[in-house]
Amino acid sequence: MLQKTVSNKKTSGWWKNGGMQPEKGIVAVKRLIRDLMRPVFLIDFSGQLAVAQGGSITIGDTPSVGPAGCPLHAYTPPLHPKDLGDPVFKKAHNLRYAYIIGAMANGITSTQMVEEAGRAGMLGFFGAAGLCLNEIETAICTLHQRMGSIPFGFNLIHNLNEPELEAQTVQLYLRHKIRLISASAFMDLTLPLVYFRVKGIHRDPKGNIICPNKIIAKVSRVEVAKKFLSPPPEKLLDQLVEKKMITQEETNLARYLPMAEDLTAEADSGGHTDNRPALSLLPTMLALRDKLNEKYGYQRSICIGLGGGIATPESTAAAFSMGAAYVLSGSINQACLEAGTSDAVRQMLAETRQADVTMAPAADMFEMGSKVQVLKRGTLFPFRAAKLYDLYLRYNSYEDIPQKEKTVLERDIFNFSFLDEWKQTKQFFMSKDPKQITRAEKDTHHKMALVFKSYLGRSSEWANSGNPERKFDYQIWCGPSMGAFNAWVNGSFLEKPENRKVVTLAMNLLFGAAVLTRVNWLRNQNVELPNSVGHVAPTPLSEIYTLLNEKE
Repeated sequence: MLQKTVSNKKTSGWWKNGGMQPEKGIVAVKRLIRDLMRPVFLIDFSGQLAVAQGGSITIGDTPSVGPAGCPLHAYTPPLHPKDLGDPVFKKAHNLRYAYIIGAMANGITSTQMVEEAGRAGMLGFFGAAGLCLNEIETAICTLHQRMGSIPFGFNLIHNLNEPELEAQTVQLYLRHKIRLISASAFMDLTLPLVYFRVKGIHRDPKGNIICPNKIIAKVSRVEVAKKFLSPPPEKLLDQLVEKKMITQEETNLARYLPMAEDLTAEADSGGHTDNRPALSLLPTMLALRDKLNEKYGYQRSICIGLGGGIATPESTAAAFSMGAAYVLSGSINQACLEAGTSDAVRQMLAETRQADVTMAPAADMFEMGSKVQVLKRGTLFPFRAAKLYDLYLRYNSYEDIPQKEKTVLERDIFNFSFLDEWKQTKQFFMSKDPKQITRAEKDTHHKMALVFKSYLGRSSEWANSGNPERKFDYQIWCGPSMGAFNAWVNGSFLEKPENRKVVTLAMNLLFGAAVLTRVNWLRNQNVELPNSVGHVAPTPLSEIYTLLNEKE
């Protein structure tokens, strides 16, 4: 219950009535705190704690407001969701909200999703990883046509096995004037990545260094973050000069800028992840940023955001409270109508709980033992993928695998004989990377790896297309945040996947974070408020915009 008497409470100032009578009761407190565009005052009104919005306050112990004044115990100013995060980040990328829609691969973060995010004042990255160049180029043309000057970006994923594809993707981005990329899964800096960042650097008439191509890196490890927060390596710059890909002037100017314009600290998330805890990861990244900012004296401080676990108002508010310049959501967007996946996947994600995820071998770095976080509820993919990796480690060729094991593989996983699987795999690599076939025909271990990786790669395609015959083989990238989101929306209009739209989810997280921030401001002034004040239920988008005095 809201404290009834306030005789022993400390007074921080005085409130004077402005024509609007104070209200008593927890219902009034909750309602007025949600009215984000107006201040909230908690006052002593005739010996009871009351809440007011109008009027004026005087801070200090002296009751100088006259006989109409009441003791002020706590207050919170207005807090629009657009005011959350670092204004430097929002200004640099021309955004209204410090919110990024993360780039889920295979076009799951679709052109439609990117467009919806951009038109709402947020930043969306198209999920280009896993797509062929023609598909990426089609998405580029679509977004250029639809977006105009509205900000958007594309993903560039590190491709350890196909460095040529990474280089070709960068050339495609430069040719089509894609100026902002999300760099993900990089373990080290590569020549194409440095080329993208450095190409076109120049000084304006005032002598300021202008870098047209911007990178927002997404990393989990400090040693990798250090590379992105430092200037491009001299070794790679020299190689680019030798290849006549950049000029000496571009090289000289590159030494004054970090590789990444900004950096997302990636905590426990779906897909490629190191399962880092956000509470320890973000402060570490912030401290590293401050150290390197001081060392290199950059003309603009690098902004550090947080991704992984952003799924509720509480986690969103916590991220901003810890100093995140922006937040990035991923898993929860895959369950939205705009996501480039199937209705079957959306339904599975809507039923996910926090413990329904696990790690499984990654297709792109299978031989290295790298893993991705996926959904395990309703699919056998993680267990079948783990089986394939175990067999890869134990045997040098498919022929060495015991017949009993091969029977299980061909019946339950491949649905074909190994020979038929190899024919299909061979056909795929003949058009994409023929060198893999040449190597496989000489190396039986590599041949087995390619077939196993083919299953891993197609499993995400089966999920995105909603292939009913392969439902138990769906690979669905997902972090525990999906379960947290579902627990929060349980019983609300957002429980059903058909009601989940990416901007509705984003605005609910931002609106809820603003409400919770105001609640915490009041509590930090030593005011006891019941827990129910801090509960923010999912709210229809139209209602949020009404409370913010805005139109949809």
